[in-house]
Amino acid sequence: MNTLAVVLEQPEHLALKEVALVTPGADDVVVDVEWSGISTGTERLLWSGRMPDFPGMGYPLVPGYESVGRVSDAGEGARARIGERVFVPGSRSFADVRSLFGGAAKRLIVPAARAITIKEDLGERGTLLALAATAYHAIAAEGARKPDLIIGHGVLGRLLARVTVALDAEPPVVWERNAERAEGALGYVTIDPDKDVRQDYRAIYDVSGDSTILDRLIARLAPGGEIVLAGFYSAPLSFTFPPAFLREARLRVAAEWREPDLVAVKELVETGRLSLDGLITHRCPAQDADGAYRTAFGDAACLKMILDWRAA
Repeated sequence: MNTLAVVLEQPEHLALKEVALVTPGADDVVVDVEWSGISTGTERLLWSGRMPDFPGMGYPLVPGYESVGRVSDAGEGARARIGERVFVPGSRSFADVRSLFGGAAKRLIVPAARAITIKEDLGERGTLLALAATAYHAIAAEGARKPDLIIGHGVLGRLLARVTVALDAEPPVVWERNAERAEGALGYVTIDPDKDVRQDYRAIYDVSGDSTILDRLIARLAPGGEIVLAGFYSAPLSFTFPPAFLREARLRVAAEWREPDLVAVKELVETGRLSLDGLITHRCPAQDADGAYRTAFGDAACLKMILDWRAA
């Protein structure tokens, strides 16, 4: 069995090509993908060749971990799943290319447990569940303070703010310099950092990916405050010690989400407490994947680009 897939053959060289699929097992499902999202964090690093050493890293590879589709076939142990619309957070579907993270393809083969059933009306917005779970994982960690300042109003920054509000915490402030990107706040406020005079934030969550930002954030902390690195950084991070010492600053790294995080945000979405509306700004047929990736990484107006596989 073969499928069309986005293949990064080398940095900045992307093709839509036919690749071989692995043979499904008894507990696997075959998912015909309808939509997949493009990550402007990890996928940008893969596309540009700046991804640090990472398990499974190497070219050629199929990127993507934000796919929604329908189960079209299944092994003997998963036949009851046929017909379900599911979210798939990546796969190891391919026999002749690497899967990092293996979700940007017309057809995927995954263990049934990894295909998460979603409501029909969620549609393409289901691709956002991975980012929502990433935001939830950062906020819901044991002993974590809810953010009162978030750096960046891209999709992950918006989801951090929306999840905070959904969990009935005090609405955070979000820093955003780009006036167009600053729009669209739901239940919280955005502000240009140059206009913010506060220096008593207790929990600052950074999703900017800016490895030079720590000194600026430390200067805004209350004593004993915490900085949470919730983005992904390709360069080493450093900070000046005395200001951090005087504040007894804490630093925490939030890693990728786990299954309980996905379950939690799925419930928040299905009960109406967390909205995924207004986050997908661009859509492109999968046949135009190269242009879609370049737009996703190069156009500041693009919050989230979706590849549509239905006509591929």
